[in-house]
Amino acid sequence: MNKYLIALSIAIFSIGAKAESKVTLVSNATVYTVDSEQPTADAFAYQNGKFIAVGKHADLRNAYPDAMPLDLDGATVVPGIIDAHGHLLGLGQSLMFADLMGTNNKAEIIALLQARAKDLVDGQWLLGRGWDQNDWPVKELPTAADLDAAFPDRPVWLERVDGHANWGNSKAMSFANKDLSGDWQPEGGEIVRNAKGQASGVFVDNAVALIQQQVPAATEAELTEALTLAMQKTASVGLTAMHDAGTSLQVWKLLESLNQQDKLTVRVYAMADGANEMLSYLCDNGASIDPAARLTARAVKLYSDGALGSRGAALLSDYSDDPSNMGLLIESEDTLKKHATRAEACGLQVNIHAIGDRGNRVTLNVLEASNTKDNPGRHRIEHSQIVEATDFKRFKELGLIASVQPTHATSDMYWAEDRVGPQRIQGAYAWQTFIEAGVPLALGSDFPVERAAPLPGFYAAVARQDAKGWPEKGWYADQALTREQALHGFTLGAAYAAFQEDQLGSIEVGKRADFVVLSKDIMQIPVAEILDTKILGTYIDGTAVFQAQP
Repeated sequence: MNKYLIALSIAIFSIGAKAESKVTLVSNATVYTVDSEQPTADAFAYQNGKFIAVGKHADLRNAYPDAMPLDLDGATVVPGIIDAHGHLLGLGQSLMFADLMGTNNKAEIIALLQARAKDLVDGQWLLGRGWDQNDWPVKELPTAADLDAAFPDRPVWLERVDGHANWGNSKAMSFANKDLSGDWQPEGGEIVRNAKGQASGVFVDNAVALIQQQVPAATEAELTEALTLAMQKTASVGLTAMHDAGTSLQVWKLLESLNQQDKLTVRVYAMADGANEMLSYLCDNGASIDPAARLTARAVKLYSDGALGSRGAALLSDYSDDPSNMGLLIESEDTLKKHATRAEACGLQVNIHAIGDRGNRVTLNVLEASNTKDNPGRHRIEHSQIVEATDFKRFKELGLIASVQPTHATSDMYWAEDRVGPQRIQGAYAWQTFIEAGVPLALGSDFPVERAAPLPGFYAAVARQDAKGWPEKGWYADQALTREQALHGFTLGAAYAAFQEDQLGSIEVGKRADFVVLSKDIMQIPVAEILDTKILGTYIDGTAVFQAQP
């Protein structure tokens, strides 16, 4: 692909302020348009940030003889990839904190933390993210004592991979402004305690705030740095847009500033972070709908339950591997209904996190009760992970979108059936069941819970296997998506979930010229080779925001 990379460098160098109106003709490519009327092409042209022609190279060359050529040297092109569920600030902060993803034991974590601590001043909080006890030899929750020997005087506060639990040392717990021992629990959360009733060091869901509120707040400069790092990452992995599942008012203002400075290198569809300041801002000022689709806020993100890995997902009956535990509702059904009704009245899309079958049922009840005729709808259930068999049809009846993350299935498959048992697992990660029920799918990753990379998500969707090809025939392979379904979910399906299908999601005349150049044809190559595919270029409005080095 060196020919393409050299051509791209020349093209970028050639584009100046006066060249914006010049036509660019992209050719010598296998183009998957996600346009049902013209699924493939070998060339397309764009001008002023929009596609103006799609078809055969000979026809387009005759139509635009003076166009600036961009020969892709046989590469594959897909529409701009959209991650329908991610956390932009969280991604950036994960790049600034200790990265614990993929660690296999506590000793490995301690070593990483000790290396990170060398860059900190005395007394500074040591923050990290990504631990998962399910990947350890002994799959038990860690304790403060595991950290205390290495860090007796420095507060250590580590977010679990799913973002629904934190692990701290004794120093971190000492900052809590109330006694953590006893038998009391915060509503919608759990302080994990030992046999003596003392906090062991792990805090689940709403209990996290007991320590988190003592961590010094990041400055605006630090937040901006995190957002910038995150956008560099998203461009490099082929994302042209992402749906930010929980945007605070402070972060929204920073995103607006970056956009005004033309520094927003990924499209952001923001969901207000619960019933907080951002929701009030949108209710007071109205939805912020950008005609250029670069920065939009017209939704709220609410929570019904926790996560499966930390046993906080709310189930209709006990966990199969933890009798007497049914998980947690982060908010009561009545409270959730109140927040959803308020957002509905403000004309906003309501997107609710639900993982367990009880969490999903409560969410369905809430969205059914809060529905108003004046709201544009397209409400979403984020994750839609474990659904009781009779509830799938309710998604369709209520006009809901299932926002799912394929890599959650392949990350969880080693232990998920132990959690929920052989019966409930039939309704877990059940993507084809949703499609058969007529429910639209929007695909994402939930980064930084999973790696920010859509190609592993595409692979997980179609293979239902890990990177080593296990299990051989796929995990509950009947629920795997076809390649066409997976590509649609990461493009037009995600655009639809953000009311942006008229501008984004496919390579069609009149839409914004967002596209991604790939080193391999992911629609035709053996499934195992999908993970070897490289991102060669990421384009937004026809401008490269990332290019691989020759």
